[in-house]
Amino acid sequence: MSTLTRDTWVLIADSEKALFIRNETDAENPNFVVVREEEQDNPKDVAQSANKPGRMQDSGVQQMSAVEDTDWHELAKERFADDLAGILFKQAEKHKFERIVLCAAPQVLGALRDKLHKEVSWRVVAEVDKNLTNHPLDQIEANLRRELESV
Repeated sequence: MSTLTRDTWVLIADSEKALFIRNETDAENPNFVVVREEEQDNPKDVAQSANKPGRMQDSGVQQMSAVEDTDWHELAKERFADDLAGILFKQAEKHKFERIVLCAAPQVLGALRDKLHKEVSWRVVAEVDKNLTNHPLDQIEANLRRELESV
């Protein structure tokens, strides 16, 4: 059975943007339609940090060491995978899709895979570790068709 059958969903994601796409036709000539877009407002860490890094007393006399501050930018990226997993679970519960292909940057794909509910994970028919979020739909179609043919 071909992977990109009619009504198969495709999630295209990186750590800050996601497209939920449905294939309207078949694998030989896919026609993707965007069902939903998600984008995370995630400014650089410097813009999100309220304070300068903390300091703590060292073992020496009047010596202080810096304490590493939380990287809010990275933390937000990790939370985005949680958000995407939640959206997919809600859509699966509503029977919006029966099959889905996950296409994401490798780090995001790994984080997402760990967060997926079993109601979603059994519907995953393929995974592609590529970042295609900034490509137009026709290039996403061509790239995915090529990637999935080689599997």
